[in-house]
Amino acid sequence: MMLYEYAAKEIFSRCGIPVPGSSLITSADDAGAVARKLGSVVIKAQVTAGGRGKAGGILTAATPDEAAQKAQRILGMSIKGLPVKKVLVEEYKKPEKEMYLGITIDRKARRPIIMASTEGGIDIEETARNFPEKIFRIHIDPLTGIHDYQARRIAYSLDRENSTLITDLVKKLYRVFTDYDCTLAEINPLAQASGAIFALDAKMVIDDNALFRQDVGEEEDVDALSGIAKKQGMSYVSLDGDIGCIVNGAGLAMATLDMIRYYGGQPANFMDVRAGANAEQVKTALRIVSSNRNVKAIIMNIFGGITKCDEVARGIIDVISEVKVPLVIRLTGTNEESGRRMLEEHGIDLASSTEEAAEAVVELGHSHR
Repeated sequence: MMLYEYAAKEIFSRCGIPVPGSSLITSADDAGAVARKLGSVVIKAQVTAGGRGKAGGILTAATPDEAAQKAQRILGMSIKGLPVKKVLVEEYKKPEKEMYLGITIDRKARRPIIMASTEGGIDIEETARNFPEKIFRIHIDPLTGIHDYQARRIAYSLDRENSTLITDLVKKLYRVFTDYDCTLAEINPLAQASGAIFALDAKMVIDDNALFRQDVGEEEDVDALSGIAKKQGMSYVSLDGDIGCIVNGAGLAMATLDMIRYYGGQPANFMDVRAGANAEQVKTALRIVSSNRNVKAIIMNIFGGITKCDEVARGIIDVISEVKVPLVIRLTGTNEESGRRMLEEHGIDLASSTEEAAEAVVELGHSHR
């Protein structure tokens, strides 16, 4: 679960990490009122998507009238398919230096990793890709936690003059990471401004498996289809292509997406119906994926372990008349013969492998453009 920026900053503030003064508002008039108290402000769209600045969702304002006008411009806009319903009006802090500080899980090392860079800001991904030597990394033993010398090494890599302040901030950010069961706690930029150090932006992603013990307020932004899938115990993420994908198991789903790309197609979504999917979930999955107007063809790649192939077939048969685009199915595993026979009796052809299914669905997708 990704938190809104304002929610992450509330947690940062409670844990002693300096953040600019701000107010969350839902109307342009309120933005003007906040600006009268704070002076120059930054108006930030509150959505759980990256690229807000490049999309026009972050603007500065020097006067209350300008703040109201720019808040009006941002409210109601859509960023990566997510509507902006609220904005954070924040005291403007002109950064003299922008840095990056983040903590995540290194799954290969099986422990948290702290990353820091003097090249903070909106292009940190480009820095990591093109200049990896500019990213300082250090692993933390989860049993012992962060040591003072490790926090100091991170601080020295960023700014020796402010190393005492940054050392303290690194330890506080690690506390946030552990206390709130984060998979990511990030400050970008961590800025030197007005003679102090501030978290000008904040990102927190909390492990879904730990949400039962975290009181973090509002749910993250999700599009309508993702919300429907989540209620059914499935995972759905929209992508930019035109080949709909329904798979059981995240690993097989990723392999299927890669195979579609290999054969020249572009996936329209990631969808994991999870192990043990029943006929109702299969029907819901097909309705969700086929409701995307960009989808030209659909691939279903089911490996029957806990999931039973005849149960999947039953769901497909019940909803196939509603699906208006070509459907390619690969079905193997538990009760495979029964499932395949049920589908063949209804005139539904099946592929024998993931490769065959991916190649066929891409070809069908191209022919239906």
